[in-house]
Amino acid sequence: MLVIPGRPGKDTCDGITRRELLRVGGSAMLGISLANILGLQKAAAGEEAVATGGPGFGKAKSVILIYLQGGPSHLDLWDPKDNVPDKVKSVFKQIPTKTSGVNVTEILPKLASVTDKLTLIRSMSYTPNGLFNHTAAIYQMLTGYTADKVSPSGQLEPPSPKDFPNLGSNIIRLKPPDVPMLPFVMMPRPLQESNVVGKGGTAGFLGRAYDPYILYPPGDDMDMDKMSRIKVDDLQLRPEVAAPRLERRASLRDIISHGMPALEEATAKYDLDDYYRKALGLVISGRARDAFDLSKETPQTHERYGKNTFGQCCLLARRLIEAGTRFVEVNWPKVANSDNHSWDVHVGLSNRMKNQSGPMLDAGLSALIADLDERGLLSETLVVAVGEFGRSPQRGVSTSGNDNNDDGRDHWPYCYTACVAGAGIKRGIVYGKSDKTASAPIDNPVHPCDLLATIYHSVGINPGTIVYNHLNQPRELVKGEVVTGILA
Repeated sequence: MLVIPGRPGKDTCDGITRRELLRVGGSAMLGISLANILGLQKAAAGEEAVATGGPGFGKAKSVILIYLQGGPSHLDLWDPKDNVPDKVKSVFKQIPTKTSGVNVTEILPKLASVTDKLTLIRSMSYTPNGLFNHTAAIYQMLTGYTADKVSPSGQLEPPSPKDFPNLGSNIIRLKPPDVPMLPFVMMPRPLQESNVVGKGGTAGFLGRAYDPYILYPPGDDMDMDKMSRIKVDDLQLRPEVAAPRLERRASLRDIISHGMPALEEATAKYDLDDYYRKALGLVISGRARDAFDLSKETPQTHERYGKNTFGQCCLLARRLIEAGTRFVEVNWPKVANSDNHSWDVHVGLSNRMKNQSGPMLDAGLSALIADLDERGLLSETLVVAVGEFGRSPQRGVSTSGNDNNDDGRDHWPYCYTACVAGAGIKRGIVYGKSDKTASAPIDNPVHPCDLLATIYHSVGINPGTIVYNHLNQPRELVKGEVVTGILA
């Protein structure tokens, strides 16, 4: 089956709604599903993104989003404080960074050596809708919108076709890749809080054609070697299907299409042949297959990124960007509200952050930024590392209805930190400032929607571009202001 996705409720000239499914005989031919993944973006583009210009506009050819689900503690990573009560002060020592006057904690020594290549936004802040638990906050951070149905605990209903799209889906719809390559890849696990899985990680009302290609290798969250077992069967030629045979199938498809003039007329404006050729080219060329082959990297490179799930995902993200992927989302490889290397440190903060989550983040993120820079790719790749909120300034206090001990911090959306680098982002600065206990911004507060607006701006999309939801209602991509202060 070939799905022509489009703006809900928008009719074509011949009266066919773009929401309808056009069924094509012989649609089992290899390449059709990939054509849907690759795009048909022009068919559903609706209003075009209006160029706005200004600092940093369109500098990013691609985006790598490091999504730190769980909510990392800003006080214990990149915004430590001196001269504060013991319950507020981080259990970790401060160390200087490459940026004069800027300290981080001792669990980020490698990141400290590359702060001259990035910007720390220490004034991320928002007031939540109801209790601020993970799923509602994740949904807002990744879509720019609050959810319609939020339970008293802050939990949400499961993903729905009515959801607002993940920002990656919006980007690939308006800015498809320039080469035949997977446009949007998400790994190594879905976004998750308890039994709510994947909320904020889909294309929602845009349709499944803009969903990310998901790479979730088998193994649980404690399996640190799972990336060595990744499979991309969708992108591999089956042994019995040789490239010439695929090309013959493409010819057969052309014959069928020419025998269906009505369908040709209905789909002509969608450049369907172009997308089919891209899908076929992707399978035959093996571009994506090669990008996923981590064995081509040296042992030293694997060690540099960290031989664990997160580190190897960062390495694969770099390879995908090199191959032409537009948007990569690396989700922190642990259920948001869980134990061990989860950032949800209601208990056990000192051990978990020092020996589990901290070293993984430090190696993976620092290596990604430095490696991109060394390869000349950082100038055209936007890297964003952020979670749904920070942690409470005072340890052992409940702010979200959860229990916390003296070695734990609760959820805190009122002030936290994001790390951004590349593609027109200023180097070696701190933007915004938190108060003496990192409880609230005292300078240049940045709402999550402002950060999303800045990402759209960086890839050359007006954040105010109109999309149409499942009810055919016009909505902006995001209601936020571009943070021009971080753009060179």
